[in-house]
Amino acid sequence: MQKKRNLSILVCSIVLAILAHLFFLHEWTQDRYMVGPNDGLQQIVTFKKLMYEQYTSKNFFYSYRYGLGGGIYSQLAYYFSTSFVFILTVAIVFFFQTVRLIEEPDIIFWANAAVFISVCRLALIIFMTTQVFRYMKSNWLAALTGAAVYGLSIIYFRHVAYWEFFADAMLWIPLLVFGVEKIVREARFGWFTVAVAMTLFNNFYFAYINLIFIMIYIAFRLVIRIEDTETNRWKQFKLYVSSGFIGFGMSAMSFIPAVYGFLNNHRPPYNKPIGIVDFTDNILFTSPVIIVPTLFLLFLFTYSLYKIPTFRLFALISIVFLLLHFSPLAASVFNGFSAPQYRWEYLLSFTMGGATATGLHHLYKLSKKEIVISSLCVITTYFVFYFSDRTLGIYSLPCIVMLMVMILTLILIFGFIWKRNKSWHLLLQLGVLLTLILIVNVCQYAISVVGDLNQVSKNYLVSNEYNGEEQRKLIQQVKNRESDPFYRIDWKVRSLNNTPIVQDFNGLSVYSSILNKDLLFLYLYDLNIDTGRESVSRYATLGNRANLYSMFQGKYMITKKNKKAHIPYGFKKIEESKHYVLYQNTNVLPFVRTTNQLFSEVDLKNSSVLEREHAMLEGVIVPTVNTVNTQIPNVPSVLNDTTIETVGSSFNNNKLSVTKTKGGLDLVIHQPGLDIKDYYVSFHLESLAPNQGFTLKVNDYKTTRKSNQSIYKTGVDDFTIRVPKSKKIKIRLPKGNYILKDLALYEENYHTLETAQKQDYKTAHIKWVRNKLTITYNNQSSDRYMMLPIPFEKGWEVMINNEKQPFEKVNYAFLGFPIKDGINHITLVYYPPFFRISLVLTIVSTILALFILSYDFKR
Repeated sequence: MQKKRNLSILVCSIVLAILAHLFFLHEWTQDRYMVGPNDGLQQIVTFKKLMYEQYTSKNFFYSYRYGLGGGIYSQLAYYFSTSFVFILTVAIVFFFQTVRLIEEPDIIFWANAAVFISVCRLALIIFMTTQVFRYMKSNWLAALTGAAVYGLSIIYFRHVAYWEFFADAMLWIPLLVFGVEKIVREARFGWFTVAVAMTLFNNFYFAYINLIFIMIYIAFRLVIRIEDTETNRWKQFKLYVSSGFIGFGMSAMSFIPAVYGFLNNHRPPYNKPIGIVDFTDNILFTSPVIIVPTLFLLFLFTYSLYKIPTFRLFALISIVFLLLHFSPLAASVFNGFSAPQYRWEYLLSFTMGGATATGLHHLYKLSKKEIVISSLCVITTYFVFYFSDRTLGIYSLPCIVMLMVMILTLILIFGFIWKRNKSWHLLLQLGVLLTLILIVNVCQYAISVVGDLNQVSKNYLVSNEYNGEEQRKLIQQVKNRESDPFYRIDWKVRSLNNTPIVQDFNGLSVYSSILNKDLLFLYLYDLNIDTGRESVSRYATLGNRANLYSMFQGKYMITKKNKKAHIPYGFKKIEESKHYVLYQNTNVLPFVRTTNQLFSEVDLKNSSVLEREHAMLEGVIVPTVNTVNTQIPNVPSVLNDTTIETVGSSFNNNKLSVTKTKGGLDLVIHQPGLDIKDYYVSFHLESLAPNQGFTLKVNDYKTTRKSNQSIYKTGVDDFTIRVPKSKKIKIRLPKGNYILKDLALYEENYHTLETAQKQDYKTAHIKWVRNKLTITYNNQSSDRYMMLPIPFEKGWEVMINNEKQPFEKVNYAFLGFPIKDGINHITLVYYPPFFRISLVLTIVSTILALFILSYDFKR
């Protein structure tokens, strides 16, 4: 009987999940996908493609293709590298590929799969939640309805559409609650241990949110006793702590490297004021994250239900979460005390589901009078929210749909209360489920239209706006002519920084919420490399600066035909297609470079960006101060040899006021040197507009800056722009007031680069397999240091001639280490930070958990 009931619940969960996705299933038949056009395409399906390729190639830790190179296990743990849903998906897809049911998955495959993965995930959420509510003594249909309130919440579909991995967090809430109830009711801690381990292992960010919830739940549960035979509080506390620690240990191999990746990221602190309350969100009609179900609202106003401990538990937590929803400060706390983000409301959906399940189970106990009073309170609440929202029209879709849902729910509840038979009880719950299905499908339509998901089609994914055939052919020509596996191509479609992953080449750009902070510092502070747009989670190109391309393996560049002014010095045209041109760098330096000249970061602290570039070309920049044996390059500013003219603006005491639509400064160069190829113009620029982004243009170069109110502003306002040789450098800004100071101008003739390129570098034998790089190098010049264009990260280990060798961060963000005279057999291996000790902790904790649980089972 129990097996049949579980099978019935599973079938109902699958049916509900399918019906809840009707809109996007229909979109799928039209070659449109459940994937957002921004992060959905740029990150979600892109990282799935990358991780699938790496994992099925038995490469779990490091990828040279991820930006300039990076540890994918720790840096992509925020996304998919440790996600149970994704790992299971990889296993299934790899099996299908192995038996040749499908071809190698590409971006279109992952976009197609999104809706079906979502259906399976939602079915599992509903099934698990139903079982938890049944364990808490709700009948199976009431439990299923309550689980549907949780699963069929608009935040689930919002998460899946925009940031799919967010939705995985909803799997672990019922498991955590079940674990707590097992401790409270039976003093058995196995489920809680597993729940904690899976939560921490799966995603460190949502583990933080989920553990805040479960601590709140435990606090309420300690106060609200549901059964007389519950475990005493002191024993509960000991079981929570012990099982929590064991669960943490079991998750260590994932959680610790992931947290390190997060801590090794750079995100400017959010210093703007955060409000305590904000009542602008309409949670009954138009909220993008939570719509309160009518039935839950009715139960919330039903006084006698609060006599039932289970209802009181869920209702009181729901009330707390409803109040917290209207607090930006609470949103900041749930986001790690950073900028307010409303990502946690699935917790509220769960507690509302629990209250709904309990209310339905005890519905027979409610009197007609109570229902009438509660219904009047519900109607009043809807009218209050309607009249307080001036943006809501009576004939608007949200208003019509939600009022219809309210009326239908009240009709069904009155029908049951007056008839009090099983048919009306069944009809009520069926009606609630249908209204939930209606609401989420309307929500999907709104997400598709407002969020432009209807633009994400198969035609778009193969167009030049994303991954065009013409672009792929040009990249294939590069691959056909190259035997060197380490070259990089500077190319991205529009502002899509993950184009290299999509189009399968080693690039110079990436877009991810978790990045190597040393690389970000390189771009933002050390070398002031402008990326074309201000961002805290992107880097791209090398600012058209030839020195950097040559040092960091930037061998090729693809541009549209109308962007000739952006081509760095030393690049020559080698191929072209209808819309694009391919250039090759004639001054690219070897992947392995050695030197005997060391410069100190400290001594270069006040040097210009161009002087730092020259130091990197002549030798290597190291953090230490006692190994310097060379003279610091000197490139003086030639600003005094120019005339500064205002254009449509005034400029006094470092304040630039642009009075025309566009204006700024002209730097008129008196006598440009004959051998000068480029200028580097440096300055500090801040907009004084409180909430307005702007575009900066320097001659033909453009870059965009965010408003001062943006939560994604870098807080870095120092610029260094490379400008091809010109008699006049034009700095242009839109109308407004700005701070412009520290203006400097430097000349570059590339003698240093050309000297470095002609240097007699010894050939090194290089082999890179997965996370292991081997180099054989004959150091006949007695050079002291080897530097590689591989970003510095904790986790690298270096062996030279079978002896462990210390390494350090050189050239601000890259790997370097001392070498020996003569033959150097070098082995570099990368493992995620603290991976070995974390793996040991996971194994030991798992064995301990199995031993304790087996003993507990026998007892």
